[in-house]
Order: sequence, then C-alpha cells, then structure tokens
Amino acid sequence: MGGSHVSHLDTWSWTGAREAAPVSPWCPLVPALEAPEIGLCRMEPLPSSAQEMKHMENLSSLAQGSGPMEFQPSEREQPWELIMDKKHFRLWRRPIQGSHLYQYRVFGSYTDVTPRQFFNVQLDTEYRKKWDSLVIKLDVIERDVATGSEVIHWVTHFPYPMYSRDYVYVRRYNVDKENNLMVLVSRAVEHPSVPEDPEYVRVRTYESQMVIRPHKTFDENGFDYLLTYSDNPQTVFPRYCVSWMVSSGMPDFLEKLHSAALKAKKMELEVRDYLSKGSDTAPEPCGPAQLEYA
Repeated sequence: MGGSHVSHLDTWSWTGAREAAPVSPWCPLVPALEAPEIGLCRMEPLPSSAQEMKHMENLSSLAQGSGPMEFQPSEREQPWELIMDKKHFRLWRRPIQGSHLYQYRVFGSYTDVTPRQFFNVQLDTEYRKKWDSLVIKLDVIERDVATGSEVIHWVTHFPYPMYSRDYVYVRRYNVDKENNLMVLVSRAVEHPSVPEDPEYVRVRTYESQMVIRPHKTFDENGFDYLLTYSDNPQTVFPRYCVSWMVSSGMPDFLEKLHSAALKAKKMELEVRDYLSKGSDTAPEPCGPAQLEYA
C-alpha cells in the first residue's frame, strides 16, 4: 500500500504467512512471494503515510480556494478522478491496471468527535454489529500475539438482487505518537476455520488503509482521515455499475461511522480502547469468545 497505494492482489494464506517473519506495524500485508528477503511483507516507511496526509491536506486547501485543483500521481500511476465532493469529504477513483476494477480514495475531516473515538469505533466489532445494519456476521477468528494481527470474518448484505458477500481478512493497527498518526490496514486472506459458504459470495480481493491525523491530540475533537480502498465484489455487473455502488455506498457508510462515534461519545458508550494497546504493548492472546470490551 505504500502509505496509500493499494495493489490489486489475490488472497494469501494466513496460516502459512503468519509464521514467515515478524511484521512491521506499517506493513501493507503483501504476500511473502512479493518480498522473500523479509518473509511476510515489504517494509514500508512511516513517513509515506504522513506525506500522503500532508499532500491531501494541501489538495483540500487548494480546492477551497480560487485556483484549479490538481492531483498529479507519479509517472507510473494512473491519474485520480474526483467523483464526489461533499461537505465533509471528497472521493476519488482511478482504474487498477490490468483489471476492470477501480481503487478509491477518500479524504475527509470531522470536528465534532475525537480521533480516538473514530479509531476505536472502527475496530470494535461488537459495537459495529449494533450500528451497521448491513452486517450479517462479524467475528474475530484469530489473533496473533506476536504481530497484533486479527483475522476477521465479515458477512454483509449487498443490494438486491445480489447475494450477500463474505470477507475473510487480516487487519493491523498502529498508533504513532511521534508522528501523531493512527493507521488501520486490512487485507483479504484465506483461513482454514472459515471455508466458503454456498449461501454467500466470497470476496477474495480486498484491501483498505485508513490513516487518521488529529488536528491537535488523540483526545481532542478534530481530525483528518485518508481512506484508500479496493475490492473485487465478484459481480457480473459492468465496472460503471460497481463504481456507482461504491460511490453511493461509501458516503452512507462514512455517515453511519461518524454517527456511531458521536453516539458513543454523547451516550458515553464503552467501546474497547485500542489506542493504549496499539501504542506500547502487544495484545494478549485470545479467541473470539475471550475478547473483552471495556
């Protein structure tokens, strides 16, 4: 992902990869065959995330002024196309080379909720079952003590007449106090505990990265976020239909996520606090039945 770049890759085996090598907190979770010299992943420098955030902040400021907005990718990358401009966020897309799919990028800001609340609400699977009506199933399948990675099984409704989709993915999160950033990375995997179910369509290509930068601190209102996302929903619909579903579904999800963070704040709902654990200590081993919420 290189800070925000999401490559178009198929799933890889969690069981084999988790034993290959230690994982950097900023690892984009690419297959071992992509970087055999270090095992599980290519080492990605932390400044890339910070630089991407700075670039998007400058872009947002420019868009609000009188000058034209430009978003210049590197020479080897496809150009980004702005497809939505809302009050709290902007949405871009670009074609993924060698496929019929798009990669999406959202840059947004909120001033009425803290970065910690926004971050924790995304990670708290039990709370998401309450605020996301599209969730059919959302469970932590396994947690790796050494890396802090969690394997998640997520089943979600898709628009009629499509079948529901299920995802098996590994996620890593990290809080970097020095650079004042929080990062959440997810990527599709295979796991022996979750075989394919004929009732759902398995999504085998899925990657996302959320980078959050507080305006001040992790516990004061106000932050910017950069979400980069791609998946292959395994649909026979043409690309423009899939793009429409993503571009219409993304604002709805972000609004629900924001509302859930506000609700947790105003009603003082106790969601699990990932911030302190992500900063300094490795998580304790636990299975789905052992997860404890504050």
